[in-house]
Amino acid sequence: MFGGSGFLGSYLADELTKQKFEVVIADVEESKYINSQQSFVRCDIMDRDKVDTVTRDCAIVYNFAGQADLDESIALPKETIEQNVIGNINILESIRELPIKRYVYASSAYAVSRNGSFYGISKLASEKIIEEYNRRYNLPYTIVRYGSLFGGRADRHNGIRRMIEEALTDKKITYSGDGEEVREYIHASDAAKLSVDIIQDSSYEGEHLILTGVERIKRRDLVYMIEEILGKKLIVEHSKDQWEGHYRMTPYSFQPRVAKKLVPNPFVDLGQGITSCIESYYQKIDE
Repeated sequence: MFGGSGFLGSYLADELTKQKFEVVIADVEESKYINSQQSFVRCDIMDRDKVDTVTRDCAIVYNFAGQADLDESIALPKETIEQNVIGNINILESIRELPIKRYVYASSAYAVSRNGSFYGISKLASEKIIEEYNRRYNLPYTIVRYGSLFGGRADRHNGIRRMIEEALTDKKITYSGDGEEVREYIHASDAAKLSVDIIQDSSYEGEHLILTGVERIKRRDLVYMIEEILGKKLIVEHSKDQWEGHYRMTPYSFQPRVAKKLVPNPFVDLGQGITSCIESYYQKIDE
C-alpha cells in the first residue's frame, strides 16, 4: 500500500495485518507504527521504476500517498497536482497489465465540491483518470471519498489534533469560521476497517464510496466537548472570515453520478475518540 506510513495508512496497515493479509508499506518514510508482520519499501510515487518494484507481486493495491492537506495545497498548487495526479498515474501505469484484483484510491469529499481548491481538483482529476483506465484496460477499482478523520496518530494537519494540542499547551482554541460549520467525524480505526471490508466484497468494485461518520457536530460544539472533557475553561478565538477552500455544511455540489455512503457500525464514539486522542498526545510528550 502506497502511503502506508501516514495517518490513515498506518491504521489500515494494522487492520490488514489483523485480518491476515500480507502487508507491504511503500512510503517515503518508514512508519513508526510498523510491526514485524509488515514489510517496508522506501518509495516515492513520482519514481515510476521504484513503483514497479512495489506493485509486481501485489494482488490488492491501495493508494493513500500524495498531498493530503487542503491548506498546503493552496500554497503548493504545482506540487499538489504532480503528487496527486502524476503520482496516481505512475501507479496505474505500473499495474494496468498486472492481474490486480482491486485498486483502491483514497479520494476525498472535496472531489465533488466547489470548495477544496487545488486539492479537490487533483482528487477529481485522479478519479476520472482511474475511471478511464477501467474503461480502456479493464482495471478493477474502488474509489473512496473519505470524510473528516480523527485519531491518536494524527499530526497537526488534522483539525481535532490541532485543537487538542492548542488546548493542552496554550489553554485556548482558535479556528476560522463562525463555529456553525458541520462535520461528520469518523475515527481512523473505523475508516480502516471499512477500507478492508471494501476489498472483500465484490459489490464495491467499480463504485465510488463516501466513507464518513454517523455523528454530525458543529465546530462550536466540538470545542465545547473538548473543553468539557478536559475539565478546564478554554479561551476560544475565532474569525468570521471565510475559511478559504473549506465547506460550511456539506462538501457536495451537484454531480450527475451519485456515490454510495458507507458508515461504520459499530463505531468509535466521538467523545471517547477525543479522549483517546488526548491520551495519545500526552504519550507523545512523554517520549
